[in-house]
Amino acid sequence: MAPKLYGWISSLLQRRAVFYTTLARGKPGVIVSALLLFSYSQTGWAKIPLFRQEDGHTNWQHLANWSAGTFIILLTILSVYLYLARRRANRANRELDKIRRELEQRVRERTANLEQEIDQHRNTTAQLLASESYIQDILTSMPLMLVGLDSEGRVTQWNHEVERVSGIPAAQALGNSLWEVYPTVTVVPDHIRQAIETNEPIHLKQSLRGLAHFDITIYPLHDSNQGVVILVDDVSKQTSAENMLIHNDKMSFMGELASSMAHDINLPLQGLLMDLRSFDRLLSKNRSGDGAPNFNSDNETDMQRLQAVMEDMSSRGEQVSKIVSNLLNFARGRHEKRQVADVPELLDHTLQLASEVIPAAGGMSFQRIKLEKQYDQSLPLVPCYVTELQQVFLSLLRHASWALQRKNQNGFEPRIKLVLMESFGNLWFKLSHNGVGLTEDEQMVLFEPFFSNNESADDFDAGKHLSFSYYIVTEQHRGHMAVTSDLEQGSTIHIQIPIRRVGAET
Repeated sequence: MAPKLYGWISSLLQRRAVFYTTLARGKPGVIVSALLLFSYSQTGWAKIPLFRQEDGHTNWQHLANWSAGTFIILLTILSVYLYLARRRANRANRELDKIRRELEQRVRERTANLEQEIDQHRNTTAQLLASESYIQDILTSMPLMLVGLDSEGRVTQWNHEVERVSGIPAAQALGNSLWEVYPTVTVVPDHIRQAIETNEPIHLKQSLRGLAHFDITIYPLHDSNQGVVILVDDVSKQTSAENMLIHNDKMSFMGELASSMAHDINLPLQGLLMDLRSFDRLLSKNRSGDGAPNFNSDNETDMQRLQAVMEDMSSRGEQVSKIVSNLLNFARGRHEKRQVADVPELLDHTLQLASEVIPAAGGMSFQRIKLEKQYDQSLPLVPCYVTELQQVFLSLLRHASWALQRKNQNGFEPRIKLVLMESFGNLWFKLSHNGVGLTEDEQMVLFEPFFSNNESADDFDAGKHLSFSYYIVTEQHRGHMAVTSDLEQGSTIHIQIPIRRVGAET
């Protein structure tokens, strides 16, 4: 009976369940198809032998019980499946909600970031615009003339100062060639090409008939857009002030030189006047009745005195002549180029000249001063302005001579020490004396320009008369000059002059 039942159920399922399983896809569809299968038709179920009685009639009670139980089981399975499916759906919904919330949070964060970036971009844009406007205001308002050019020489910048000086508005200049807009400009295309090719600034100067002076600087641009920026600075006032300062310095130096020479000449002239008075007294003493000079054997002493006066007058006249001759030689001896000189020989010649032109003052002549010389035997020839350097040595000797005569002590032995040596490619010269030193204030103003307004020769102060020497050493020879001093021990003047500069400067 069982094989028949199995075969019948199998054929039934093949005939009836195909339609339902086709309609219901997936696991829920199988359960629904089973329910439909069992509820399809009671007559269908009644034909199963399992539910027939022995007399062939259907056992409806048995069939109903079996159908209800089966249906309950299927419903239970369906309920369990639906419960599990609901749990899975809830879990999936929760995960979807979580994902949705995360996505919303990310969207909000991204939106906030975008808004922040947009605000920053707006602020940056506003700052850039403000900076650009500020820079443009600077370029247009700066007192310098500013012209921007591209590599072809077309104008890209033309500020207000250029408009004012040239009289050409920016609208007319921008985009056009500089030399078409402003043909009289000093800058030429070769300057622009040179600045771009060498990538180095170029400096030019322009003077308009001595009335206006300009400093022109061409700066190459370093970005991808090759071009240059031309800055033109009106230095007319500065140049005039510098020229005036140079003129004042020259007048100061000439005043110092003239003052020194005047004092050098004054003393021998005073001696000449005294000799003339003595000569006049001797003549008045030895006159005959007719007023003619009368010198005989009785007044031999007066004759000797007269001879001595004449010799002294001649000596003082020669001294004045040599002072004037030295001044004339200094005025004529200026050379445009340096000359190679033997400095020890030049210094010895200056010492000889000093003994002739530096007057005796305070009872002390230059010949009384003890000279100590320390010369480096291997000293090379030095490129220098010979006449000017000799004048420096003479001024320093005059300064030392006056400091020595002012000491005025019993048993004092005036002494000057001269040192010449080479060190590290420089000529070093030191002049030391044991006379009266300089105070700190005098050291501060020793090399400053000085005008002597004093009328009396007794007011001469040698400590204030080295600015001309300082100018010659520092400006003309590119050297250095300094002083060290002690009121009791004396002073030392230090001079350093470069040696290996032949041909470097003219």
